[in-house]
Amino acid sequence: MSVTLQFCGAAETVTGSRHLLTVDGRRFLIDCGLFQGKDVKERNWEPFPYPADSIEKVILTHAHIDHIGYLPKLYTEGYRGQIFCTSATDEITRLSLPDSGRLQEEFARYANKKGFSKHAPAKPLYTEKDALAVCKQLEPFAFDKLIELGGKCKIRFRRAGHILGSSYVEFWLPDGRMILFGGDLGRKNTPIIRDPDYVDAADFLLVESTYGDRLHPTEPIIDEFARVINLAVERESMVVIPAFAIGRTQEVLYYLNELENANKCPILPVYVDSPMAVDATGIYARHHEDHDLDMNALEGIGDNPLRSKNVTFVKSADQSKGLNKINGPGIIIASSGMASGGRVVHHLANRLPDPSNIILFVGFQAQGTNGRLLVEGAGYIRIMGQEIPVRAEIKSILSLSAHADANEIMDWLGGFKVPPKRTFIVHGEPPAQAALQKRIEKELGWATHIPKYLEEVEL
Repeated sequence: MSVTLQFCGAAETVTGSRHLLTVDGRRFLIDCGLFQGKDVKERNWEPFPYPADSIEKVILTHAHIDHIGYLPKLYTEGYRGQIFCTSATDEITRLSLPDSGRLQEEFARYANKKGFSKHAPAKPLYTEKDALAVCKQLEPFAFDKLIELGGKCKIRFRRAGHILGSSYVEFWLPDGRMILFGGDLGRKNTPIIRDPDYVDAADFLLVESTYGDRLHPTEPIIDEFARVINLAVERESMVVIPAFAIGRTQEVLYYLNELENANKCPILPVYVDSPMAVDATGIYARHHEDHDLDMNALEGIGDNPLRSKNVTFVKSADQSKGLNKINGPGIIIASSGMASGGRVVHHLANRLPDPSNIILFVGFQAQGTNGRLLVEGAGYIRIMGQEIPVRAEIKSILSLSAHADANEIMDWLGGFKVPPKRTFIVHGEPPAQAALQKRIEKELGWATHIPKYLEEVEL
């Protein structure tokens, strides 16, 4: 039997997750994400390494755009097969992909109007129509259900604890060997989402390494949040929080609700400026199968855990523009989380030059993104062709991350009763990958490998 695995993304970078598994000539693509960040985003325009119509099935670990955002492009290249995922991932994908297409069309129109694109004329990678078309190929399944793929291959989705519906994929080969595609590994004891499942064994493992070289701060997240919010009250600041519409926005609202209930901060006006986040919050409320005990307890006493006391959900573009006239103290939550697209870039262009404002980052910022530049102290950033001076105060709550840190990854790996024959370290920048590789080899004695972009290995 011939089995090869090619790393078509998330290799020495944290984005563009795409893993192509070929079993006796049958091709399966696990995740189909966009590359993000100026150093790698041009890869999105490259043709897929194999004809799209030669891929038999696509399997998704979760619905973040760096794991699903290339699906419409794969569709335009000819893919018409099934796309397997969990039930919540199905709903979130149907919400986020059309939004991604709309944003790309809007950006292309704006770039052509202002004349700042590298392409002449600027064009979207794909359209909203393409995204709606590929969503018809989605097929949802429950967690822990054994799914037959044909040819004696089968998969199972297990809880990864990263965002709603997030999973890792156990893929059994015809000879009985199992490959575990880790996706993104979440954290234990976080609100809303149930903890990651532990695994006893796998023949081959793909593990993420986003935080492979660092630990999350131990200070309670609610106290970090309280400090920033109360500083904003004292200064009468507007706080702009770049946050992914799916996952991070809901967590921010959860913690604001906790702060208000505990009287640890005043009740401030909160504006959620993301139509997708509004709809995604409803999806979170519906999927009780993925809720943890804290979320269920709050719902049980009639408290909406995903709403602060004075929240406004902004949908229209005119309402969004109207936020420019609002003075602090107050909070604007807008996507995207790495400040490289979406409505948040307009708020940053408006608020960054004013030293009275606070920009608060609440998640990992990939190399080459505006978010990374800001947290590393850039004096200016370029937004839609304009240089915007950075005078606002930049803050981060590093512990508010949906990714496991190095110790948490090692704890999860420690649950294996039988070590994998080979562990592939993916979805991380080189320093983080190298640090995690050193720990795995030293503490567990496992054989590891850090794959290169487009590298192919035999299993």
